Amino acid sequence: MSEVLPAREVGLWRLVAQRVVPPLPGAAGVVGHLACVQAQDLRAATTAVALRTAPGGPGLAAALDAGEVVRSWPLRGTLHLLPAVDLPWVLALCAPRVLRSTATRRAGLGITDEDAAAARRAAESVLGGGRGATRAELLAALEAAGQVTADGRGYHLLLHLSLTGVLCLGPLRGREQEFVLLAEHVPHPRRLDGDEALAELARRFLLGHGPASVTDLARWAHLPVSAARRAVAAARADLAAVDVEGTEHLHDPALPDLVAAHRRAAAGTHLLPGFDEFLLGYADRSHVLPAEHAERVVPGGNGVFRGTVVHGGVVVGTWTRAPGRAGGPPLAEPFGAFTPAQERGVRRCAAALPDGRTG
Repeated sequence: MSEVLPAREVGLWRLVAQRVVPPLPGAAGVVGHLACVQAQDLRAATTAVALRTAPGGPGLAAALDAGEVVRSWPLRGTLHLLPAVDLPWVLALCAPRVLRSTATRRAGLGITDEDAAAARRAAESVLGGGRGATRAELLAALEAAGQVTADGRGYHLLLHLSLTGVLCLGPLRGREQEFVLLAEHVPHPRRLDGDEALAELARRFLLGHGPASVTDLARWAHLPVSAARRAVAAARADLAAVDVEGTEHLHDPALPDLVAAHRRAAAGTHLLPGFDEFLLGYADRSHVLPAEHAERVVPGGNGVFRGTVVHGGVVVGTWTRAPGRAGGPPLAEPFGAFTPAQERGVRRCAAALPDGRTG
């Protein structure tokens, strides 16, 4: 029978598992530890990685420019950061479901197999030989090849080429990422297939996000629950289990000792950016975000997550960057009222908050 973990402890354990505390030596290590980091907002993702990186450690920009980390749409049709060597096998495992889910939209935009092939030829012509192109430059090349890119058509062509392993987002040019050819940018990818890939994705997710359930894994990776169960069964030898309100949650066997060593820091105040894995990595967020406050984090349920103020492993408010002047202090809003300790924590975190800009 699994040890019982009180629900109030879940957030603390996850902050430590995700290495908000203690941080890791460099950004590439952070991304590898978390397996995939949600990154449709690159500034927020850069902040999320920086908050998990020890001071002085190599940052995300360096990892992108060195080809250690890439950005693509491997999970849920959403942009993520992940280790470059992992992208091909994660795409092979997860992208087919995304491609099926976007088929109706592609058809509605009039994108045929012939159009996709023409777009691929245009992209390979522009990017071959290790070259990169910004989104605008690549869309211009598609237009020159006879592919209309207005009204979302260009975006879906780039999405399709990325999901099928032709493109990925790599090095930075200023504050933009360049598209590159995946096969050239990652010439020696890790090779995993079938159930081996499924087990590795489960293992990496649960080691970096635990305690988490089978349902959390299914939601995070957009897998059928039956496949998530099979994946967890295959990875179980590397995991430990706890019972959280009657549901089995898996985690790194070393996590309890790490929590014990860093409990005070974990229980303090943290400012986490919008779209942070602390919330988005799970199907059930109720242990760390009270249901009555969920609307404050995702206003209108529009899928746009605000930054969160976390104290004691629980979300107690939201924050946004100050409008206008760059580098201004963030504006924090409590769900009720911040305690004096939380107020001090917010000021401390605000003073040390990474800018998140990539260039």
